[in-house]
Amino acid sequence: MYRIYYYIERYEKMKKKNSHKIAISGMIIALYVAVMFFSQSFSFGQFQIRIATSLYSIAAVYPFLIIPLGIANLLSNLLFGGLGLLDIFGGFFVGILTAYACFKFRKLSIYLVAIPIVLIPSLLVSLWLNFIMNVPYQVLLISIGIGQIIPSIFGVFLVMFLEKIQLGKKSNINE
Repeated sequence: MYRIYYYIERYEKMKKKNSHKIAISGMIIALYVAVMFFSQSFSFGQFQIRIATSLYSIAAVYPFLIIPLGIANLLSNLLFGGLGLLDIFGGFFVGILTAYACFKFRKLSIYLVAIPIVLIPSLLVSLWLNFIMNVPYQVLLISIGIGQIIPSIFGVFLVMFLEKIQLGKKSNINE
């Protein structure tokens, strides 16, 4: 009888954790889309500074957000981008890849989280914007790369902040 109770209790805890992750995922998607809404005047096109891409770094601390961050990019490109399906689904792929790379690079160093935020969107988004906008790839690579420097720095500070909060919670629990 005890065994059955144990599994039921374990299932209930798991269900509660999953619902928390779903709620947090929804909030992060909403935050990403809101940041894109307020910064859309300089977030799209040949010269773009996407402040929202700094949120990819959150996946370094909370890897369950990798897919939701891709969904957030998809939604923002769908709602505000206007560059078509290639940009919408390409952004989804780039979002997932960038968030995953942030998670992997964090294992090496907190400062390396900035690298995927700059490199992955610069290298990949330039491919289809070159096709859509008829602008040379190298020009797009440089302009998008420069625009991603600010979000990458924000991303590193965001990870530092989130890890500091986590350490604080762990030390409070142990006291």
